Amino acid sequence: MTLHRRAKANTRQKRALGVQAILEWAFRVEKAQLELPPPNNAEEESAGFGMEYVLIQRAQLGCQIDGGRYKMGSYTHRDAEVVAATLAGMPDALGGLRMAIRVAELARAGMTPDWMPNAVPRCVPVETRRNQHGERAVTEVVGVERVQYRGRWRTVEVLACPVTWSPHPQQIESARQAYIDWWQALGWAQEALAESGMLRDFEVTEAMPRGRPWG
Repeated sequence: MTLHRRAKANTRQKRALGVQAILEWAFRVEKAQLELPPPNNAEEESAGFGMEYVLIQRAQLGCQIDGGRYKMGSYTHRDAEVVAATLAGMPDALGGLRMAIRVAELARAGMTPDWMPNAVPRCVPVETRRNQHGERAVTEVVGVERVQYRGRWRTVEVLACPVTWSPHPQQIESARQAYIDWWQALGWAQEALAESGMLRDFEVTEAMPRGRPWG
């Protein structure tokens, strides 16, 4: 390679992407795979692990492992592998491997966590039934009362309609806390990728999704 070509290669402009965009590129476009760590008793010369171990780890994590696969007969960009390897090092304080898998799954699907936009708790009947007269709330007997009607005492049932909140405030709070956890994980990934200096063709910018889009 001539001196001119070397200088041109060394000054090649990197593509600048925010962390969410580069994660989606790595997992959605390049099909990078987030690998589980090998079992503790694995032999040092072992190059991988079997499907049985993967299934055991899935069961222990309580969620499905990143659904992507290596592109058969094709090349996975080195930078995509760097992104996957970096994400696999997610610290336990941010959710560890479970959060890394969640971030990878969302990136592969090109999705952002559902933080339930415009969700407002409403008081609704617990159960409804539909008949020829339309939809009506289901009631239940909560007591009996003696009432005087046209000069005669009668026993009547006291009916009440059980109600609930839908969506429940705790459901909204849980969804938005999950979004915050994901956002913090992205912040860690952004810093880790930027500080590592291992990306060859990409540069991670400081662009981030909104921290609290409901605020």
